[in-house]
Amino acid sequence: MEISKTIKQLLTSVMMVTLLVVSGTQAAQTNQSGKATGKSDAPQNVQSVVAKQASLVSEFDINGLKVLMKRREGSLTVAAGLFIRGGASNINSTNAGIETLMLSASTEATAGFPRETMRSALSRMGTVIGSSSNTDYSVLSLGCTRLHFDKSWQLFTDVIMRPSFTKEDVSLVQERAIIALSDDTDSPDVYLQKLQERVAYAGHPYLNNTSGTPETLAKLTPDDLRRYHDKLFESSRLLLVIVGDLNPSEVKELVASSLGKLPRGNYKPESLPALAFDKSTVEVTPRDLPTNYVQGMFTAPSLTSPDIYAMRVASSLLRDRVFEEVRVRRNLSYAPDAFLRTQAANVGGLYVTAVDANQSIRIMLNEIAGLQTQQVRAEEIQAVVAQYLTTYYLGQETNAAQAGELAQYELIGGGWRTSVDFLEKLTAVTPADVQRVSQKYMRNIRFVVLGNPKSVDTGVFVGQAG
Repeated sequence: MEISKTIKQLLTSVMMVTLLVVSGTQAAQTNQSGKATGKSDAPQNVQSVVAKQASLVSEFDINGLKVLMKRREGSLTVAAGLFIRGGASNINSTNAGIETLMLSASTEATAGFPRETMRSALSRMGTVIGSSSNTDYSVLSLGCTRLHFDKSWQLFTDVIMRPSFTKEDVSLVQERAIIALSDDTDSPDVYLQKLQERVAYAGHPYLNNTSGTPETLAKLTPDDLRRYHDKLFESSRLLLVIVGDLNPSEVKELVASSLGKLPRGNYKPESLPALAFDKSTVEVTPRDLPTNYVQGMFTAPSLTSPDIYAMRVASSLLRDRVFEEVRVRRNLSYAPDAFLRTQAANVGGLYVTAVDANQSIRIMLNEIAGLQTQQVRAEEIQAVVAQYLTTYYLGQETNAAQAGELAQYELIGGGWRTSVDFLEKLTAVTPADVQRVSQKYMRNIRFVVLGNPKSVDTGVFVGQAG
């Protein structure tokens, strides 16, 4: 599960905040370098958006803790996140889930705020403190009103620095997590993701599931969580992002007097190996279902790669074409999809649930072949960019969404400035760029199928040229 969705759910429940993607509605009509429709001033508009967004961000270092503060004057809410580097690389097959469990348990009670006191204070202020983890990083998140920020910050920093980890609290969170994981094969879509991860991430740190398993979680004790907490909360491993109508100089003082007291440590992130698929494969898991559930993954450029901009366009084009051909024209599936994720070791892929999986996949692979062999029209790119930017901007209307975006790019995207620079670069994508990345990445697809093995022609799935 991607961290963006989980954080969004946590923060939206209080003040309509969601955690991952900047604001604005300009540049939606930007043409591709002005080549298709003549000279346009849209690129200049994009540049002005980039400059304005970047000017709102202050960054500073406090005892090794990097802080990004984005000021939004007039905002009535504040969103903050303390992000922890490492994700799946921090754990192994024997302690999988310890980080997620530790963060969840830490929000239950602290030395300064016992369980009932904590619940009462949060409820009275309408404040949410939550946590989430993904393959690349974890977060403790805060959502509150500007009016109650000071008191909420006090609770938030106590959760970070002085969690209680009582036996009762840990047992409660532990039991809840084990129950949630125990039925993850009941949902075909959830089980399909598990099967896909085993195939796509074999031999890679991402195979260490940050949620853990019922077996690994059951072995963890409050002392294990305390030791892991002490190891993890070093300022050199952390990133703090705050978005709201706050004075940066006051925030700096506030952080220095609280989180600035964390031990510095000497954490240095290790380079994550890239995923590499040398051929197309298909693995079928028998399950008596009305339809076959299918997903395939191919490797994709990371957020730091120059190819990511063209790949975003190519993936959007593929998604639209797949939907048109599989759903609209042939009615083979209700929700066929093509996707592109945002991981440090990145992937894209195809998804469909259909009675006739063979025909659906054949059509999807044909659409990939079309992108690889024929250049798209510039007008198609313009439409995709306009659609993408509109959706992107709408998703960036909250403080929490902007905090999540800054953090993601700072942690795995080459620095927070890339989160605003990419808008301009997206409008510069050409038809030749789309064809090139389609040829480079949309190949050697690793398929998994959950359904009836007798109805699956594996030759259709692996027939694409590598």
